[in-house]
Amino acid sequence: MTKVRKAALAVVAVGVAAVAVVGGGSAAPQKTVTIGWAYDGVGNMAAYDGPALATAKERVKQVNKSSATKLRLITCNTQGNKPAIAKACAAKLVSQGAQIVMTTCDVDYAAPVVQYAIDRGKLTVAACIGTDQMGPKRFGAKGRLAYSFGNVAQDEGSAMAEFAWKQGWRNASLATDTVIVYFRNVVQAFKARWEQLGGKVVAEETYQSAGGSPASWQSTVTRLNAKQADVIVTSTAPPFGAQVPIMSGLRTLGNNTPILNSWAGDGNYWYTPDPKITNYYYVTFASAFGDDPVKAVNALRNRYEGAIAKGGNTGAFVTGWSAIDGIALALQRTGGNPNGAALAAQMEKFKNVPTLSGLVTFSKALHTVSGRTYRVIRVQNNTPKVVGVIKAKVVPKI
Repeated sequence: MTKVRKAALAVVAVGVAAVAVVGGGSAAPQKTVTIGWAYDGVGNMAAYDGPALATAKERVKQVNKSSATKLRLITCNTQGNKPAIAKACAAKLVSQGAQIVMTTCDVDYAAPVVQYAIDRGKLTVAACIGTDQMGPKRFGAKGRLAYSFGNVAQDEGSAMAEFAWKQGWRNASLATDTVIVYFRNVVQAFKARWEQLGGKVVAEETYQSAGGSPASWQSTVTRLNAKQADVIVTSTAPPFGAQVPIMSGLRTLGNNTPILNSWAGDGNYWYTPDPKITNYYYVTFASAFGDDPVKAVNALRNRYEGAIAKGGNTGAFVTGWSAIDGIALALQRTGGNPNGAALAAQMEKFKNVPTLSGLVTFSKALHTVSGRTYRVIRVQNNTPKVVGVIKAKVVPKI
């Protein structure tokens, strides 16, 4: 915990750097850079986009108080990230002057916006996409313009495995939600790191949340229940539909095996009164419940408690703030030049940049963050509590 607090002190320095965008104070010529954010206000990503957007708006205001380069934030609701509406949002934002585009927190849903923006040479940033596909891997050469301040799945899955190992768990059942690449990659990374550590996989099941059927979810529950495991590992999000039925199904059968999820399972908006969520763990950027080990995170959470709660109480609130800091820092390094290639070249050089969400590092190959310190939250009887922190020692190949 002490290391986390010390690292957080460096955030103050980033705040100073981020607002001194061109370093010339009031004597420098004033510029305005417009950021257009295509966010999901009603669909599967709303619980993640909402808190991120709420704090990003405030960070923009703070940056503008003392920077020579001002930021202007405009938004468009993708209404559940329907592809046609998402693309129309991107077009609308660009037509309104967006020089930098921000997008939703999943690369599959974000793809129409990302493609539209990078085709027009815009730096395109997500607050919390969690795969290595937000970059050249998915979008080719133009993907050099695409970045995310989320945690890359390989890192997240590895951290989950290392936490499970520290708990003394040795046998794991894996349940892969196949609906999006992020879910699949997290479980793949967990398995790779788990086996490196010496852990045993006793079962591997797959299911499909969005678009899947209750009958298929029940079959998954039956098969998982038939295996003795120390921990059941998945990566899925409640809005996609399967998490609650699977968890409730296991508990109804009397199976109280710990369940370990990625940050996709963050928040308390989905808890059920009967059975209550219990013996459930997940990793996340920050605690939205006021018990984060970093005081500055708790202060931000307390300031925007209403907006964060409305968004589902997910740790995504620190990623919106940090994404704006990252954009501001890149602008500082380009002297306020919003050209997409110029900004991307600077972001590519980020190495352990301190932000409120942790240290941010990018590279030519990896445009999503690895190396952060995760909060581990345990839920007992519908009460979430930080029970530790974990930082992946190894980022496995998957």
